[in-house]
Amino acid sequence: YEVEGLEHIPTKGPVLIVFYHGALPIDFYYLFAKVWLYRNRRVRVVADKFVFKIPGLGTLLEALGSQPATSGICKSMLEEGHVLAISPGGVREALFSDHNYRLIWKERRGFAKVAIESKATIIPMFTKNCREAACALTVGRRVLRYIYEKTRLPIVPIYGIFPVKLITYLGEPIPYDPDVTTEILAVQVKKGIEKLIEIHQRRPGSITQAILDRFSWFPMKRMKTKIE
Repeated sequence: YEVEGLEHIPTKGPVLIVFYHGALPIDFYYLFAKVWLYRNRRVRVVADKFVFKIPGLGTLLEALGSQPATSGICKSMLEEGHVLAISPGGVREALFSDHNYRLIWKERRGFAKVAIESKATIIPMFTKNCREAACALTVGRRVLRYIYEKTRLPIVPIYGIFPVKLITYLGEPIPYDPDVTTEILAVQVKKGIEKLIEIHQRRPGSITQAILDRFSWFPMKRMKTKIE
């Protein structure tokens, strides 16, 4: 696992990291550790309420400082000067996006509203190969999507976890602008994440290629070091 762009996270002040949600947020746990170690800041995260009822996962999220996703909680965290991570796509994106890495946000703009109200800096985030690390089953997807939209039951099976190469990219910060609207800011952030996907992600994703990325990277890195 690697991170590029850690220097984009300010050492103080409210920061909102907006990220693409893989089937499982494996990348976030690594990012949490990296930011703590190298920027001396703890990343908070919010999640759908039902997640806290899942045995084991709920306990882990609470240990990481996660709380249920409400606008009030998000605004409070940012006004206190914390680093907060949020995925507008949430469970829907985790379960029903695909190896082409489509963002599924619908009309969600609440994150932009709380960022403006708390004068937070926004950082777009994307992790290469995150959908190949853990995969949501695609068989019967239409039926499962229908059930989810009607009941909010996340009954899509997830399989993996595969030993792929993960690289998190933190994009250029989007500073607070008192003149920008919620709608415009939401579009800016979405385009920022889509740009990271376009530049760094092989599409459609491949589990085999994502695993091979682990081995193709290290020789190149050693060669570069040797030349220097």
